Amino acid sequence: DLLLSNSCIPFLGSTEGLDFRTLLLDEERGRLLIGAKDHIFLLNLVDLNKNVKKIYWPAAKEKVELCKLAGKDAYTECANFIRVLQPYNRTHVYVCGTGAFHPLCGYLELG
Repeated sequence: DLLLSNSCIPFLGSTEGLDFRTLLLDEERGRLLIGAKDHIFLLNLVDLNKNVKKIYWPAAKEKVELCKLAGKDAYTECANFIRVLQPYNRTHVYVCGTGAFHPLCGYLELG
C-alpha cells in the first residue's frame, strides 16, 4: 500500500538479502546507519538511495571455518552479523558483530 500511494522510498541498495539487524538514527546529520550481515550501511535520510556508503566487514575466514566445523549453518550462522551500533562521540560509532561466534568490536569514524 505504501508503495502504491507513493508515500515511501524503498531502499534499493540491498538486493543480496543481507539480513538487517540493527539501526542507528543520526537525526543531527540526517543519516541512518544499518547493521546487516557482513555489512554496515550509511544512508541519507532525505533519499535512502543517494550516496549510499557500504562497509564490508566479514568474519575472519578461519572463524567461519571453525563455525562450519562446529556444525553451524554457513549462510545463516557463520557470518559477522552486526548487532551493536552505539554513538561513541561526535565522530565515531562503536560497532560490534558476531564474528561467526567470535565477537569483534571496533570504532567506525563517520567523517
